[in-house]
Amino acid sequence: MNSVYRDEKAQVAVRRWCEDRIAAWGVPHVRGEIPTSAGATAFVTVGPEPRGDGPAVVLLPGTNMNAALCLPLVEELARRRRVTVLDLPGQPGLSAGGRPRARRLDWYGKWLAEALAEAVPGPAVTVGHSLGAAVALGCASPRIAGRVLLSSAGVVRLRVPARLMAATVPWLLRPSPARSTALLRHMTAPGCPVPQQLDTWMDLVARSCRTSLAPPPLPSAVLDRRRSVPALAAVGRFDPFLPPGVLGPAVRRHLGAEFRVIEGAGHLLPDEAPGEVSAMVEEFCAAVVKG
Repeated sequence: MNSVYRDEKAQVAVRRWCEDRIAAWGVPHVRGEIPTSAGATAFVTVGPEPRGDGPAVVLLPGTNMNAALCLPLVEELARRRRVTVLDLPGQPGLSAGGRPRARRLDWYGKWLAEALAEAVPGPAVTVGHSLGAAVALGCASPRIAGRVLLSSAGVVRLRVPARLMAATVPWLLRPSPARSTALLRHMTAPGCPVPQQLDTWMDLVARSCRTSLAPPPLPSAVLDRRRSVPALAAVGRFDPFLPPGVLGPAVRRHLGAEFRVIEGAGHLLPDEAPGEVSAMVEEFCAAVVKG
């Protein structure tokens, strides 16, 4: 196991940033921690109790993200559903910082099954973004009643265009808010402002953490087995890592899932289009209940 954090001081700085942001959130919520084989897992739960056999929503953030960064989307989702956000272990946030050097999606799949059993009573629709979507696909838990996959890793290998790599290297080697903003502009749709707080956060991540690479695609046999559970995939029209023309055919071929393109968005769907994502998740959850 190695740690996402450069040192203990860096971990303290990241935890303080996340705790302060959640504490300042004006929405009633429950924050807690559960034990798993991957270490302590932090969660935030908000919204009404599930009605009847309706599923709860479990949100799984992407690389370098966590509950503290997802609050606008969580607030939208929680208007109709019980929502639990899990901070992924091995990513910057409030969960344990350790992660294995190999076979991470197997490790994450086991972790998610344990976390669902501890934190979510009953069926759940997992809503995963990027790495979080790959984690959802890597998990075979019977608690999962459906999967919403946003800019999903784990299906095809992510692309890194030269212009994005040219912005990433300075961000890693000489972090600053300006370099974070420059990087984030390549991840969002053209002309759209960088989502609030993300430039400050990504500057802290570059200074404090060892960022991880995107996971490779899951084996075809694993993806084929996921066809037994309903899934809906979506990607932003301007996603530089997962262009719709590449991700869409792979999603249909491997998962047999419906695929949607969200106009006016890039890779950061939870930040760029929280209203559209929330409406899509609610529609999906209602369809899962109807069967």
